[in-house]
Amino acid sequence: MADSINESNSFSCIAHVMKTVSTVLAVGGSDSSGGAGVPADIKTITAHDLFATSVIASITIQNSQGVKTAYDLGEEEVTAQLQTILEDGKPSAVKTGMLGNEEIVECVARLFKKFKVKNLVVDPVIRSSNGTPLLSDEGVRILKDRLLPLAQVVTPNLPEAEILSGVRIRNEKDLKKAAQAILNTGVRHVLIKGGHAKKNADDWLFGGKRSWVFESERLDNENLHGTGCALASAIACGLAKGLAVNDAVENAKGFIHAAIRGGVQTGKGKGHVDPMARIQQVHQRFELLQGVSAALEVLKANHIGHLIPEVQSNLGVGVPGASGVEDVIAVPGRIIKLGDEIRTVAQPQFGASRHVAKIVLTAMRFDPTMRAVMNIKFSDTILNACKRLKFRIASFDRGREPKSVKQLEGSSLEWGTYTAIEKFGAVPDIIYDLGGQGKEEMVRVLAPDIGALLDKVLKIHQVALRIRPAKETDRWRKR
Repeated sequence: MADSINESNSFSCIAHVMKTVSTVLAVGGSDSSGGAGVPADIKTITAHDLFATSVIASITIQNSQGVKTAYDLGEEEVTAQLQTILEDGKPSAVKTGMLGNEEIVECVARLFKKFKVKNLVVDPVIRSSNGTPLLSDEGVRILKDRLLPLAQVVTPNLPEAEILSGVRIRNEKDLKKAAQAILNTGVRHVLIKGGHAKKNADDWLFGGKRSWVFESERLDNENLHGTGCALASAIACGLAKGLAVNDAVENAKGFIHAAIRGGVQTGKGKGHVDPMARIQQVHQRFELLQGVSAALEVLKANHIGHLIPEVQSNLGVGVPGASGVEDVIAVPGRIIKLGDEIRTVAQPQFGASRHVAKIVLTAMRFDPTMRAVMNIKFSDTILNACKRLKFRIASFDRGREPKSVKQLEGSSLEWGTYTAIEKFGAVPDIIYDLGGQGKEEMVRVLAPDIGALLDKVLKIHQVALRIRPAKETDRWRKR
């Protein structure tokens, strides 16, 4: 009896803390590779802190190298799934992807109209990226006649826009003509994606009398699997949260940019976008912040003041895939020396030092795994310590710095780092220079991460203390 009472109380507590959450429904094809379709939709919806429900319309057999074949579910199975979900409560938004054939498009449109779904985003999946047909011609006709009039947004790429509009798109005039033809179906907004364009990947949003252009530079790794699915799902998430369509698209563009930058390789073919990249980045930044803070405490405990140059020191570590100053953590106000002690005036922060970030980002251009750096004092003793440790050492000559670089504020360190690495043929452990007019000579310690950087700096510290000339040691002790 007691066990029964305890169990009842336990369930009572659970029910007490439950909360009602907004849902976004994804209707489309499964993807055995996990990169696109409903799997990508679920990840995207989850990454937006919403709850994903799903209906499978088709089963695709595919991997990173492409779609092998696809099997559409019967209209009865799709209807049963969709009706069961919609009877349980209307989702805050709906996204459709691959629907497979005209019967499925028809039943989906019928049930959406019956249950008066709102915030419908249609990703008109007609062909796979390798050209495999994924929707019949009759299915395209019914999609235009029955589904698009219910939709808030449709998100065709350029080839899909040509199929939906019947307009061959060669320039901006054709783009607007195609958009108007699609708007004539009854859909409220048309987002024509520029991923297939030859230049920048600009997207155009048309909504009746208004239009918006979302400019974006083409990323090196933009040709990834799942971009269209994740973008459409992200737009649906924005609508579910009450954003206007143009704001939902703008947010979704930022989301997909992060997902592309965080793309992953899982097989022999194309890589996949990673809709969870932003969440992972938050964890990475938090862990990096903790790691750098802990490393600074270790450096303080080891009394490394003799390694700090007159202009003081700093260390920086970039997150994986860092592309800008805001992706590199450093110490505001630098690391300062007080005899053999070191002090910091503030906690490490991202974007705290453009100078150290330039070194990190330049090293990462050559080797993305080399993400950490610390500048320390130059002396014969310290350089000899690096040699005894068998560190790979490179250098550059400030006297050879081009005038154009000198005149550009903050470019010297980027130029020097680039020059040293290019000459050495790889990212070394140490880059030093002998200074110049108004510039103190300096040693820079490079490493893959904060742990490896800490290990190198402490080894230099220990060896330098052992081999320091007696008169230098006496002078240091008198400080």
